[in-house]
Amino acid sequence: MPRQVYRFERPSRFVAGTVGQPGERTFFLQASDDDGRVVSVALEKSQVQVLAERMDELLDEIATRPGTAVPATADVDDLEPLTAPVDEEFRVAAMGLAWDGEAQAVVVEAVAAGDEPVDEEAILSDADEGPDALRVIITPGAARSFVARARRVVAAGRPSCPLCSLPLDPTGHVCPRQNGYRR
Repeated sequence: MPRQVYRFERPSRFVAGTVGQPGERTFFLQASDDDGRVVSVALEKSQVQVLAERMDELLDEIATRPGTAVPATADVDDLEPLTAPVDEEFRVAAMGLAWDGEAQAVVVEAVAAGDEPVDEEAILSDADEGPDALRVIITPGAARSFVARARRVVAAGRPSCPLCSLPLDPTGHVCPRQNGYRR
C-alpha cells in the first residue's frame, strides 16, 4: 500500500501535548505550518519522554562539533495548548531521530503502527511503500524548545507514590509496598 508521509520542513510549531485529565491523558506529537496545516499523531507517555531525552543528548553531542551552533537552552517557551481540533492521524509504533549536517537541522520521524512490526529500514527512508509517517525537520533552537515542553508535559501527570513510585490517584492507591493497604 502507498505510504503517506506528512512532511514538515521548519514548521511554525512542533510540540508534544496531551488531551484529557492526568491518569487518562492521551499524548500527541503535533506539527503545524503557516498555511494552517496541522497533523497530530498519538503516542505513549514513555515515547514522549524517550524522544525528549534522545533529542537533548543529540543536541549536546552536536554542540561539541566545531562549526555547529546549538543553543544551550530553549529560545521560546511554548505553553499554548495543542491546536484544536486534535485529530489523530495514526498511533506511533516507532520513531527515528537524526541530524542533517547539510541543513543544520534535527530530523524527527514518527512511524505508524501496522499489522506487522515496523522494519527499521522504513524509518527515515524515502521508500514509496511502508507505514505512514510524520517527518519533521526543525532547527536546533526549535528542538531545544520541544525538549523543554515535552519534559514539562510528562512531569504534569499524577504525582508518584514515595514508596512504590506508582502514580497516585486523587483518592490514593493500593500500594504494593504496604501489603495492599491504601496510601
